[in-house]
Amino acid sequence: MLVIRRRPGEALMIGEGVEIEILDCTPSQVKLGIRAPKQVTVLRKEIHLTGEQNRLAASQLTPDGMDRLLDGFRGK
Repeated sequence: MLVIRRRPGEALMIGEGVEIEILDCTPSQVKLGIRAPKQVTVLRKEIHLTGEQNRLAASQLTPDGMDRLLDGFRGK
């Protein structure tokens, strides 16, 4: 992991097309601005992890399990 110090108004580059600028700093948080090409997905880590967990859970559901789940929603 690279650790660097930046102040508000300063930025760093990742590769050729991603720029991260420090917009504001307080003792409890940092506000970042991210410029990236449209084809680069930028997500908060917790959103990314939730998506992975949802995909994993969906891939483990069998057709029989899906029928039971739907029956539960239908009140059967």
